[in-house]
Amino acid sequence: MLLHGWGANAQDVAAVASYINLPNYQFFFPNAPFPFPYGGQGRVWYNFPENYSFTSHPNFGEQAELQASRQQLTEWLRSLESVTGIPLSRTVLAGFSQGGAMTLDVGLRLPLAAILVLSGYLHAPIALDSIDLATVPKVFMVHGISDTVVPLFAAQEARDSLISLNISVEYQELNMGHEIPLIVLNKMQSFIEEKIELSDPI
Repeated sequence: MLLHGWGANAQDVAAVASYINLPNYQFFFPNAPFPFPYGGQGRVWYNFPENYSFTSHPNFGEQAELQASRQQLTEWLRSLESVTGIPLSRTVLAGFSQGGAMTLDVGLRLPLAAILVLSGYLHAPIALDSIDLATVPKVFMVHGISDTVVPLFAAQEARDSLISLNISVEYQELNMGHEIPLIVLNKMQSFIEEKIELSDPI
């Protein structure tokens, strides 16, 4: 599963993911539930408050649109096994930008195989009682040192929050901006191939 960012849509990330060579995997690209406020075909997981700083805040998780997206995404992920026959333990959730934040928000609370956070950030501090460390997924994070949309400190804050909870995270900073270049797709593919063990092909 690959989640798009704010103002993009499923087609955008589907086009990018076509460069990932994982023939034994099925790919899913859901659209966020809310329309982009500036028109067009874009979608959003939630709208940002004025002067949003990308610093995790205890109350931000209570934002109404975020709560709705979180519930919808969680229910959709849990329902997939009945459709595909693939359990969550063999499912990888990835997201870019706002989709990366949603990946952290939802993915850490589900027994997924892995979550991949591309240029993402943390909505709110992670509550230890909201996750199960025994089943927490493997985590891969990548961020551009020249990102002018989601600042680098936001990714570093998310990384440090995970480490403080003894969650293992593979974290990389690359010489890039707010984007998904081929090098990131290659790193995603390598992480999945090296870290995810499958008893049967997907």
